[in-house]
Amino acid sequence: MSSLDAWFDPPIVAILRGVKPEEVEAVGEALVEAGIRVLEVPLNSPKPLESIGRLASTLLGRALVGAGTLRRPAEVNDVARAGGRLIVTPHADASIVREAKGLGLFAVPGVATPTEAFAMLDAGADALKLFPAEMLGPPVVKALAAVLPAGTKLLPVGGITPEAMAAFRAAGAAGFGLGSALYRPGAPPGQVRDRARAFLAAWRDVA
Repeated sequence: MSSLDAWFDPPIVAILRGVKPEEVEAVGEALVEAGIRVLEVPLNSPKPLESIGRLASTLLGRALVGAGTLRRPAEVNDVARAGGRLIVTPHADASIVREAKGLGLFAVPGVATPTEAFAMLDAGADALKLFPAEMLGPPVVKALAAVLPAGTKLLPVGGITPEAMAAFRAAGAAGFGLGSALYRPGAPPGQVRDRARAFLAAWRDVA
């Protein structure tokens, strides 16, 4: 699929920080079964490129798979070679965004200020990761949404729970990145699936 919107149904990113290659396929299948179709493996996880490769192969055509916590443009090429098509960063780095777009990948950089947000959009970002959301809160989402171009996708990440989604959504969030409240290293796939379903039920209530 050529559009991020095509995968953002629902607009939820599962962040699998700490996942191991030997468990990643079962966790990925559980998430897709629950209804989450965008999966991110942070590069500070064990053997992340192997996990990305396994997910990309197992979930081909069923999920958008990529990497998070990238810090250097060279890492974009590593992710692409592993089969990843989504590049997520915790910070605003235009060089990483440009590298991703040059390779035909989706880029979602982290931002916390209007200056960072506009710079990342100018670099070609497909969406913006508002991070850390638990520190910034819904008022920052509302302020950013008021000045950013119409249709800009703001995705709060950090400390998101099912109960927190309504306030962020009302402020203008287009979706969410879900971390430890969805997946913790070693969590059984069934537990991950059940947590995903709880998040999706909360999303449907506010969508």
